[in-house]
Amino acid sequence: MIQYRFGVEGDLTAPSDDRLTVGDPRVIDFLSKLARKLLAPAVARRHPELGSLGFFLRPAELHRTVEHMRSRDALVFPRGNVFHIPPANVDTIFVYSWALSALAGNHNVVRISERSATAADTILTALNEVLADADPVIARTQRMITYGRDDKVTAALSQWADLRVIWGGDSAVEAIRKHPLRPSARDLTFPDRTSWAALSADGWRAADPAKRRAAVLGFTNDSYWFDQAACSSPRTVFLVGENTDDVRAEFVELLLSMVGERGWEIDAAMAVEKRVNAYGMAATGAISAMEFPANSVTAMSLITVPDAPRRWIGAGAFPFAEVGSLLELVPAMNRQDQTFSHFGFTSEQLREFALALGGRGVDRIVPFGQALTFGSIWDGYDLPREFTRLTTLVE
Repeated sequence: MIQYRFGVEGDLTAPSDDRLTVGDPRVIDFLSKLARKLLAPAVARRHPELGSLGFFLRPAELHRTVEHMRSRDALVFPRGNVFHIPPANVDTIFVYSWALSALAGNHNVVRISERSATAADTILTALNEVLADADPVIARTQRMITYGRDDKVTAALSQWADLRVIWGGDSAVEAIRKHPLRPSARDLTFPDRTSWAALSADGWRAADPAKRRAAVLGFTNDSYWFDQAACSSPRTVFLVGENTDDVRAEFVELLLSMVGERGWEIDAAMAVEKRVNAYGMAATGAISAMEFPANSVTAMSLITVPDAPRRWIGAGAFPFAEVGSLLELVPAMNRQDQTFSHFGFTSEQLREFALALGGRGVDRIVPFGQALTFGSIWDGYDLPREFTRLTTLVE
């Protein structure tokens, strides 16, 4: 059974006579009003992550994105029908994916996980409130639905789609790909990713206390907002420089303080799981020492960079490894790596690192505090352009 949570009920596989254009004013008006809902102080206090989403949907940002879509040496049109399967562990991803596709003029169906948390419910409430006064074409072309494990529904929507957007990791991609698309359609996939953080010892020591504190606040938000389970949340911290014990000690001390001030809590079950995973890494010879200063923070000392875990090992679990320079990390990076957040490096050092990678790994290099900031270029995809199609015209 399908439960409709936004839009109207109807045959989702039937073609619609409604036509939207790239940058359709009716869609821009709808998304702009949604942004105002999400930026309301009461909403931002309950769900700070929705403030970033609201900023992303502001009119100025929307017009900038549309301009980017249209800046082609061809005629630009919507891709058609788009079926989105977002993850359950990051409540806001479905809006970014859907909003860019709607802005491109597509008809969209978004499957909302039944395991989505309260932030998703807040978004859906806001969507329905804005829908009440929106142009009726929005309800006829944009659908948010939930349904259980029903292969028939997924198969039908896959046949309907011109583009299928699959989030959620390798297993999700493999499961959905069992349902064939039409020959003219294609997938846009977001499989398992790993993200890292790097801290320059020289840059840390040169920074004043306020800048150090601001850096740790940004790192805290990057790590704890989605229990460190988001694809762009850092898993391992690389300390770049020599004799970095003092830097690590102050960093962990500030992290403990910041986690307490922000009210992030790790329950006893998660603390036990982290401890089990830490002892498991010790048993394999990956780490030489571990610290458990609080349930909220587990710090481990990696023996070598290749020992850095690529799987999630618990909220607030941070292996540390010391390297002499960013370039020493290049051999360890691969296609699975997404976000590399940093503090204390010069522009030249970061650029040298990116050029040395040569596109073999790492799609985003951003400062602490911006790891979770969604951008229209994500996982190496230029999403606004992925959601459109081109027609060449030679006169």
